Amino acid sequence: MNRPDAPPAPLRLGGRPLHTVGPVRMYVCGITPYDVTHLGHASTFLWSDLAARVLRATGSKVELTRNVTDVDEALLAAARRSGEPYDLLASRQRFAFDVTMSALGVRLPDHEPTARRSVRQVIALAAALVDLGAAYVVGGTVYARAAAAAERAGVDEARALELSREFGDEPDDPAKEHPLDTPVWLGGREGDEVVWPSPWGPGRPGWHAQCAAMVLGAYGTVDLHLGGADLAYPHHAVEALLAETATGVVPFARAWLRPGVVSVDGAKMAKSTGNLVLVDQLLASTTPSAVRLLCLARRPEEHWEYSPALLEQAAATVEELHAAAGRPGSASGAAEVDAALLDGLDVPRALDAARGSGGPAARRAVELLGLR
Repeated sequence: MNRPDAPPAPLRLGGRPLHTVGPVRMYVCGITPYDVTHLGHASTFLWSDLAARVLRATGSKVELTRNVTDVDEALLAAARRSGEPYDLLASRQRFAFDVTMSALGVRLPDHEPTARRSVRQVIALAAALVDLGAAYVVGGTVYARAAAAAERAGVDEARALELSREFGDEPDDPAKEHPLDTPVWLGGREGDEVVWPSPWGPGRPGWHAQCAAMVLGAYGTVDLHLGGADLAYPHHAVEALLAETATGVVPFARAWLRPGVVSVDGAKMAKSTGNLVLVDQLLASTTPSAVRLLCLARRPEEHWEYSPALLEQAAATVEELHAAAGRPGSASGAAEVDAALLDGLDVPRALDAARGSGGPAARRAVELLGLR
């Protein structure tokens, strides 16, 4: 009888090992393709790339899905301002995003569902919630009863209302039974051109429902769900509530990885505030490896503030690692790098092991962190 291969070493997140029998099913909240890529975006996708690299390198198979939110109020508004069809704008920005990610060494996902191609799944999700009494219809809009999502996320009602307004969930909508209910299907309004037919009339999918439907369509449930820390509520909490309510399967995601928020001058980097550090501008003056390490040189959950000095430090560390890779060193150092990254993607600990041991350890860190 042949001796079976050793099982893959599990990635531990929140102190809990992510054991799987088949492939690790990863889902990443993707872009809304209406503007250029900034560091806040890149950070999430670099962390997802690192998680997938570590899992693959240490023996796991990975199946990665990254969605595209190409039906969105901000995208539609940007298309109206530019005077071009929204789908053309989305395609153009999506291509630019893919070029930037390729420059950073981010591997393409295995699956890339889009909101436009997932309308049927959202309608099915909305119909299931209505059938279960977990959603109601007013004027062609299907609202899910979602107030419980705030409690699940550990957010009090006052803060939940604030975040709901910030993310465009319109808590003051008089048609809602509760301010924190969320539209699964948005009934078309006068002048709307981007609508699809549904049992409740023409309309389009709601944001939180899009991700829930795309995960259910791709996997059913997911092993590792990634998205920025600022999406924990309402997006992730509502997404999970919708999926779990409709299917009865709990948990929707076995583990979550939410990279910390990137700030500039004390404010979160965001298109709405305009304080953007664009990835392509950085790549014009430094290496992709320096930008990668700029975003990854900490534990994933840590919030951080961009500065030119921090970028210079990342570039210097990359050079230091490459120099260390040329030194002799023991094979055990590479195992220390693996152990650090499997322990919650502890990059600082992995860097310490690589610089301290040199040789195989430094080469392993360069490989896994994508610092070619």
